[in-house]
Formats: sequence, structure tokens, C-alpha cells
Amino acid sequence: MEYVRAFLAGGLLCAIVQLIIDRGKWTPAGVAGSLVVFGVLLGFGGVYDPFVAWAGAGATMPLSGFGYWLAKGAMAEPRPEGFVETGAAVFRFAGALFAFIVAGSFAAALTCKPKG
Repeated sequence: MEYVRAFLAGGLLCAIVQLIIDRGKWTPAGVAGSLVVFGVLLGFGGVYDPFVAWAGAGATMPLSGFGYWLAKGAMAEPRPEGFVETGAAVFRFAGALFAFIVAGSFAAALTCKPKG
């Protein structure tokens, strides 16, 4: 049942984002940035936690989930002092995810043929 919930939640998020891109005047980059900010805000507010508990990977794999993990990283340290320590706290918590994204993007860039 966990897979079904993840599929439904992730599919619903992706469908909503696709509708926003198709019907609205948003660019894909604008929607992507907004999803990260949305995830950070909901992560700091504690609203995203119950959704992650219910949906699992369906909530953490979209870009809103990346924002959620960044917020969790900032809240993991008791009281980081200053901008640099806050950034370090974020990437200690979400660094593996960020490294996976960078490595996957690099591999895709090497193997895919660009248009144009």
C-alpha cells in the first residue's frame, strides 16, 4: 500500500504542476523554483511532515520534497549562528541528496544529445 500512496501523491503533484505549466503563464523554471520555495515554507511550518509520513517517496522526490529536505537541514542544528553555519547545517542534512542530483545531472549531460 505504501507504493500506491507514493504513486498517487507523486502523480498528483506532477499533474498539478503540469496543469500550471500548460494552462498558466509560468515557465518550467519558474514552477521549479516555486516548488522548492513552497517545500521550504511548508517544511518550516511543519505542514509537509504529515504529508511525507503518509506519501513517503511520493512527497519527497518532487522538487517540493527537495525544499522540504533543505528546511529540515536548517532546523536540524540547534542554533546555527550566521549565514555560513546555517548553510553548512542545510548541506550536512541534505548534502547526499544534492550530490546525487549533481551527479545525475552530469551523467545525463554526458549521455544525452542536446537539441539545436
